[in-house]
Amino acid sequence: MKTQELTTVDTATELGLLPEEFERITEILGRTPNFTELSIFSVMWSEHCSYKNSIVWLKTLPKDGPHMLAKAGEENAGLVDIGDGLGCAFKIESHNHPSALEPYQGAATGVGGINRDIFTMGARPIAQLNSLRFGDINHPRTQWLIKGVVKGIGDYGNAFGIPTVGGEVFFDECYQVNPLVNAMSAGIVKAGETVSATSYGVGNPVYIVGSATGKDGIHGAAFASKDITEDSVNDLPAVQVGDPFQEKLLLEATLEVIKTGAVIGMQDMGAAGIICSNSEMSAKGEHGMRIDLDKVPTRQANMKPYEILLSESQERMLIVVQKGREADVEAVFDKWDLNCAIIGEVTDTRRLEYYMHGELVADVPADDLVLGGGAPVYHREYKEPAYFAEYQKFQIADVAEPEDLREVAQHLLSHPNIASKRWVTNQYDSMVGTANATTNRPADAAVVAVKGTNKAIVLTVDCNSRYVNADPHKGCAIAVAEAARNITCAGGEPSAITNCLNFGNPYIPEVYWQFVNAIKGMGEACLKFQTPVTGGNVSFYNQSPDGGSVFPTPTIGMLGVLSDVSDLMTLDFKEEGDYIYLIGESRDDIASSQYLASYHKVKASPAPYFDLDEEYATHQVIKHLIRAKLIASAHDVADGGLYVALAESAMAGNLGFAIDTDSEIRKDAFLFGEAQGRIVVSVKPDAQEAFVEMLAASGTEFSLLGAVTKNGFVVDEELYDTVGHAKQVYDDVFHGILGE
Repeated sequence: MKTQELTTVDTATELGLLPEEFERITEILGRTPNFTELSIFSVMWSEHCSYKNSIVWLKTLPKDGPHMLAKAGEENAGLVDIGDGLGCAFKIESHNHPSALEPYQGAATGVGGINRDIFTMGARPIAQLNSLRFGDINHPRTQWLIKGVVKGIGDYGNAFGIPTVGGEVFFDECYQVNPLVNAMSAGIVKAGETVSATSYGVGNPVYIVGSATGKDGIHGAAFASKDITEDSVNDLPAVQVGDPFQEKLLLEATLEVIKTGAVIGMQDMGAAGIICSNSEMSAKGEHGMRIDLDKVPTRQANMKPYEILLSESQERMLIVVQKGREADVEAVFDKWDLNCAIIGEVTDTRRLEYYMHGELVADVPADDLVLGGGAPVYHREYKEPAYFAEYQKFQIADVAEPEDLREVAQHLLSHPNIASKRWVTNQYDSMVGTANATTNRPADAAVVAVKGTNKAIVLTVDCNSRYVNADPHKGCAIAVAEAARNITCAGGEPSAITNCLNFGNPYIPEVYWQFVNAIKGMGEACLKFQTPVTGGNVSFYNQSPDGGSVFPTPTIGMLGVLSDVSDLMTLDFKEEGDYIYLIGESRDDIASSQYLASYHKVKASPAPYFDLDEEYATHQVIKHLIRAKLIASAHDVADGGLYVALAESAMAGNLGFAIDTDSEIRKDAFLFGEAQGRIVVSVKPDAQEAFVEMLAASGTEFSLLGAVTKNGFVVDEELYDTVGHAKQVYDDVFHGILGE
């Protein structure tokens, strides 16, 4: 092995490693690492790959549930039993840092990567979602980012042929430097047809398949594990380049090769490229690998060993195959006109040995690279930020109630956080595959039919980061509860979650306090709803050069199951004369509402009212009402409060509403407050008696608000808006700012 490449602690620091980590690597190897070896450790021990600053708390999250087939950390994605001999693989991941620098490719490759996690397990992707956060929508950079991100998601997903069925878009100045781009995918697989990310069997050949390897994405995992600065543009080689048409071929070839029965294990090459797949598969299978890097198909000549190992070029997979079955595997990839090259073999050494033209260039132990092996695990200091106590001092009495609440209603319907996101969603193909049951029937969550059955999966992504910033514990519990509420309102049964934990720099104690408390809130809510955490990812270092971090944003991706698609519940009002009821209790609460933040411009307030037990009980009532066919629509009260929920149900049905407020509650709180656990339902006149009886027996708070009308939004006999004008205001915001 070459000795002139030997490294120092300064080299390690430049690669993002701590001095003590360099010392530990030297101890593990029993010698000073060369540059290739140190590069390997720098990516595998980055936060993005090792979770070294988060794993102690991630392990506290519930992982067991009634439907689990693969628990968190066991496979590339979570796997949940949905009945009928089928499983659903699903996962969410971030591509924040790449998207901040090159929004089109950053977002596109995020979509490609998350879909590979699904089909690498043998599942065919059937649905995609995304959660996007940006700064001030009127700022030129934000407009450049959102246009690039949305086009990247649309171009890749549409060409790949998987519908984008849901998501969320949120704007706040805290995301000005560091936008968040979280992508989620779900796929279906038959029981017994899954493939594990493992490697075993001495002498079994190791293949790399798919695209050739280039210099894009090198040190991408390390890049994602540091703050965004003015110099980050110099890290553009860390942004990958995607090819959705190549990925479509890889999808079909992968699912076909699995059916040959020749595959021992398979893993996609995302963060950290070949080295990540080699090490994780070898560690899981308790074996080693010998790899000849010069046999890897490359796009550029004279690539160095570390460049080949660390490249994050897209649309590539590593496959371990039964010796003697090479011809079967190669025939499949030849059919799909994809690279399929043997680059090494499985060994019994539990070491990873890399050769270049016959020369050993790196020799590292597989186990010591990965989580659960020798990768470092840290218990970081955390302390409550000074702002938290200040936020708790908020009093509603200190905020004057506006004289003209119609003006508030107009403000909210036209706010980018609430207004229609059709400018975004129209760029996504939501109908490819014909399984999306909510394309023209709006519901609180996306409902995607499972072909060959009478059931559907129900999907949503949720997180109000303003709530989490105000109170990480309560705010993250609300994120789980809102996801469950959306699944429930669509007729589904919440089953499991995946999460994307977007936070600032973990070395800042106040940031780490946000992370710790968010994990605690998530755990409590997941236990209550019996929705175990199947996996996801942690994205730290969402931090701007001036030291400001983004709002703590633990995005929750939830999977539910709709056993009978005839129980699908939509949010649109159905007919004039139907009664409108509120299930749950209104409160004198405007804390952390969109109304308080954007209309009054008050940022310092606690999270809104939330009671986990009340919330859970309300969900059970909604399930019974849906199955008993006693309600015609259901829509949760969320951003913008009750008025926005009513307006959205009315506009979706091209109808109006007339309601009365509660004189015991401030009118602005009643209409625009965001106290949790409330759902608006409409009831047919002939079902009203049975509806009231069921609600009364349940002990759940409910109240008659009014009725569905032909036109107009009427509150206390005062016309707030017409349906036509409201739809125009609601629909045109993004087009007015971003253009056609």
